[in-house]
Amino acid sequence: AYCQDNETTWHDWDLDLEQQEMLEFTKHLIRIRSNPVLRRRHFFQGRKIRGSEIKDITWFSPSGHEMTDTEWHDDAVLCMGVRLAGDAIQERDQSGQEIVGETLLILMNAHAKPEPFVLPAYRKDVRWQMVLNTAQDDSGRHHEAVKGGTPYLLPGYSLVLFKR
Repeated sequence: AYCQDNETTWHDWDLDLEQQEMLEFTKHLIRIRSNPVLRRRHFFQGRKIRGSEIKDITWFSPSGHEMTDTEWHDDAVLCMGVRLAGDAIQERDQSGQEIVGETLLILMNAHAKPEPFVLPAYRKDVRWQMVLNTAQDDSGRHHEAVKGGTPYLLPGYSLVLFKR
């Protein structure tokens, strides 16, 4: 289809409301994808990188604590989170400047019912700002920051993205 200049590849940009919402949602995802922590050239190491207060990647249980080996191997675990440290990328751009992105927290719930999830806090002043919630149609709205250590009711069958 890539070499067709006819109805096969033409796209009708006269979008109905549902299509416009999908386009806006997709544009929002593309903006999120520009965060350097999601564009790393090297694998995460799962340890503190010099200059960072936290590990470059950490997996969390709904209790807000780092997942244990037992939790990793428990087939009943359907809810977890992952924090990607934006200050632990350890890469440089073309001009030699260190690449630093926002620290992201991704919460995932494969349960049908909502699950309380304690937002991680490695310091007292950690606050999380919601960026995306797949269970709600509010990707463009501003949300109040939530203090780390606070329970957040994670909707069923959802992914919620926060930035620090």
